[in-house]
Amino acid sequence: MNIIFLFINKFGVPGIILILAVVLLLFGGKKIPELMRGLGKGIKEFKDGTKSEEESDNKD
Repeated sequence: MNIIFLFINKFGVPGIILILAVVLLLFGGKKIPELMRGLGKGIKEFKDGTKSEEESDNKD
């Protein structure tokens, strides 16, 4: 969690706004919800995978 805060402090608000603007220009407004939905599904699958891996480690 501290890594995220270090990333934000390094770039600051203007840097984050610039990154968001570039993403908006590259993908367009209609594609962004689709990209975020896919990102959310990927994160959920990753969490489920790590959780099942931890449960299998605990059983051994």
